[in-house]
Amino acid sequence: MMKKLAVVLFNLGGPDDQDSVQPFLFNLFRDPAIIGLPAPFRYALAALIATTRKKTAQANYAIMGGGSPLLPETKAQSQALEAELARAAPELETRVFIAMRYWNPRADATAAEVAAFAPDEIVLLPLYPQFSTTTTGSSLKDWAKAYKGRGVVRTVCCYPTQDRLVEAHADQIAQTWAAAGKPKDLRLLFSAHGLPKKVIERGDPYQAQIEATAAAVAARLPELADWQVCYQSRVGPMEWIGPSTEVALRQAQADGKGVILTPIAFVSEHVETLVELDHEYAEIAKAIGCAPYLRVPALGITPGFITGLGDMVLNALDDAPKIAPAGGWTCPADYGKCACRTGRAA
Repeated sequence: MMKKLAVVLFNLGGPDDQDSVQPFLFNLFRDPAIIGLPAPFRYALAALIATTRKKTAQANYAIMGGGSPLLPETKAQSQALEAELARAAPELETRVFIAMRYWNPRADATAAEVAAFAPDEIVLLPLYPQFSTTTTGSSLKDWAKAYKGRGVVRTVCCYPTQDRLVEAHADQIAQTWAAAGKPKDLRLLFSAHGLPKKVIERGDPYQAQIEATAAAVAARLPELADWQVCYQSRVGPMEWIGPSTEVALRQAQADGKGVILTPIAFVSEHVETLVELDHEYAEIAKAIGCAPYLRVPALGITPGFITGLGDMVLNALDDAPKIAPAGGWTCPADYGKCACRTGRAA
């Protein structure tokens, strides 16, 4: 009999429609990895945030047709990865599953599907290339609570400098630049979702991994030597890591530069790319005269990226550690929350 392999892709999730926005926000903000208060206070605060942010969030999702495209995007990636693994490892019976953290399909439902498949091997593969306790860590904890089936489980905890990921980003940037006529006086901005500074100070490796990804991609683009990492999506009054994407845009304009902006932490199009990058920051760039403003697409199902995911899955089999990074990455010693150092989610 063929050995059965289950691959579980993790992502954030997003509301299906306008009615789903408020419960999605509640699920997000009640996560102890996002708000670290005792449960009764956390749930009350999550309900308050979901209520107060509902209309603004609904307006953002309305720009994309009413709901998030993240699930369809992730389904396309899962289908492409399943086809790639069928090609690369025909000796395995492989199925690729999706587990979203804050909306459907949730870990409980996906865990039941995986258990029914009865795999011999399971590879957990977050669609967050850079590890954070707030994303990968939270998803892995959620899965560990949900899954009670059979199979040897291994986890690709992060892959910030994996060759095919880096190459795919560099190719997307080069293609976008070429399509625009290769304009001069551009600054390449690597925009990533931000985090409160205190999360990083507690040992979360996310910022170090973002910077490592950006440096590896920039090294393949010598004609775009002026580059910077910046962070978007700030919420609340806390101090966040920076510079912010808006500050980076304004600095580029002050320096007489246009920008080519790439979503370095997002592998799918969703609200942070289709609304924040394509509308909010584009409008700021237009208002301040920062031109051109070029936006690089997310990786999606680009062949190199999908091949890279397949490579990581197959490399995680056999004698690989239960939780390990891919692509030769090792977190600096200061980052004690790193899963590849601790051997657990967070």
